[in-house]
Amino acid sequence: MSTELSELKQPQSKTELFVVFTLLALQGIGGVLVIVQHELVERRKWLTQAQFVEEWSVAQVMPGPNVVNLCLMLGGKYFGLPGAMAAVCGLILAPLVLVLTLAILFGGVADSAIAQGALKGMGAVSGGLIIATGLKLASTLPKNPMGLWRAIVFAVLTFTAVGIFRMPLIWVLLSLGILACVLAYRALEITPLATGKDQA
Repeated sequence: MSTELSELKQPQSKTELFVVFTLLALQGIGGVLVIVQHELVERRKWLTQAQFVEEWSVAQVMPGPNVVNLCLMLGGKYFGLPGAMAAVCGLILAPLVLVLTLAILFGGVADSAIAQGALKGMGAVSGGLIIATGLKLASTLPKNPMGLWRAIVFAVLTFTAVGIFRMPLIWVLLSLGILACVLAYRALEITPLATGKDQA
């Protein structure tokens, strides 16, 4: 068993799930991926880096906000439906109250130059946080069953299709996503066979 797996912990109760996701949501201003990865992998150790990438990938392709999908999966994994509900409530309850309050307060100053400048500044910081987290998560690519170079090719093709050519995400998922799944599945089928031959 790897050191990462042996150090894994898990939430002790649905209350802990609720509190952790509430704190996570209140910290995630402009770059929630950064906070989610830090909180669940580095601080709480509920997931390894590789597990986080896998769970986040699934959450990303499912309909709805990816962080909501992730907390549903994580809560359901440990406590079933009640755990999933506790995690989602923690994620949306406090931010909902906060956002509604800010919307009321911001309505009066939305057109001021200071407010517009603050929003642009936060956008730049958010972009930097997402890029930094993406580079950190890229450390799991060598462990991908397809191999490092294939994974990089798929990442570049996806970025090109969505970021440059503005292709609809659904078509990218149905084409590149399905092709990547097939290649990964075939690689996972071959690996145990090769291991068995080596041992023989």
